[in-house]
Amino acid sequence: MDDQQKNHLKAYGLAYWTLKKNLEITWLLNYRGGSFLSPYHPEIEKELKIRGISYDVIADARASAILTEIANPEANMEMVKLEKAPKVAVYSPKSKLPWDDAVTLVLTYAEIPYDVVYDEEILDGKLSNYDWLHLHHEDFTGQYGKFWANFASAAWYKQDVQQQEERAKKLGFKKVSQMKLAVANTIKNFCIGGGFLFAMCSGTDTFDIALSAEGVDICEYMFDGDPADPHAQSKLDFSKTFAFQNFKLETNPAIYEFSNIDATDFRKVERTRDFFTLFDFSAKWDIIPTILTQNHEKVIKGFMGQTTAFRKEVIKPEVTVMGELKSANEARYIHGEVGKGQWTFYGGHDPEDYQHLVGDPPTDLNLFPNSPGYRLILNNILFPAAKKKKQKT
Repeated sequence: MDDQQKNHLKAYGLAYWTLKKNLEITWLLNYRGGSFLSPYHPEIEKELKIRGISYDVIADARASAILTEIANPEANMEMVKLEKAPKVAVYSPKSKLPWDDAVTLVLTYAEIPYDVVYDEEILDGKLSNYDWLHLHHEDFTGQYGKFWANFASAAWYKQDVQQQEERAKKLGFKKVSQMKLAVANTIKNFCIGGGFLFAMCSGTDTFDIALSAEGVDICEYMFDGDPADPHAQSKLDFSKTFAFQNFKLETNPAIYEFSNIDATDFRKVERTRDFFTLFDFSAKWDIIPTILTQNHEKVIKGFMGQTTAFRKEVIKPEVTVMGELKSANEARYIHGEVGKGQWTFYGGHDPEDYQHLVGDPPTDLNLFPNSPGYRLILNNILFPAAKKKKQKT
């Protein structure tokens, strides 16, 4: 899928559809920016035309030649068979909040089905029904996104607080922060057991902050009715987190930030220079990061969010940085393993909306069918379907 492809994003949906139909499909990693190969089937061709996806019908001899080219030890390409369409869930509130989520936008556009789950379903053990989970724009610390200073009087904010408090009480928790911690730990166990977790924006750092603060009150009185523990910082346990360590909490409830994990307040990057670069991995030796980074472009437009990027100083050494803005010493796209599972954190809110504000309209992906920033999300969605070889050491 190079620049000749008219709709990169829908091509992923077609690959997913092919798997659901139990038809054979192979992922050609890094071949023309990452491509899909399937035996000819009239039903597939019909679906390609319906969805407006560019494709080539090639002879068996040409297909064999491509596979031989990919198999060449000197070619930074690999072929991976896709085996089964992953069952996808999005952790998101059922009520409408004044922001949109890039993952649900691209899933809908690519026509990849997903279920919405929230606290009740997760604590009821429903994650066992899924292979892949995305954390919608979420605050796992129990501070309601730290919107209090700017939106405490807004109807949507009051409604969210009320609904979260009622849900916590219904599920047997005294505080929303305690409920969110229980959810975070359940998600952690989902990953340890072999699940795949993908998160963007504040779903990344607040997840780790909540895990590190287990048993510690980090919420001020306007969030949970009593003051935060004045010694909370020294009580954080970084051994419980996925990606980050040695970070400092932002304890001021009026500041729209959770910690110094996020680089938003530290970065001095002009919009015209705000790009991040994807690393080149060996397709034959480092197949997992290759799957996750393959793209028709290696330099991706930056985009902001409540959590825009991750300061490298607080990233654990075992974490794989897959995309960075080197001049600002920040990571934008990172990956790791936990137990039998995998996770990916992607900084920023919307790859095609540089500074998405509360209440802004959703991005129309019909205008961005070849978005390289959105392609990274879709690499993650198909990742559980790929038959991975053992990593070489």
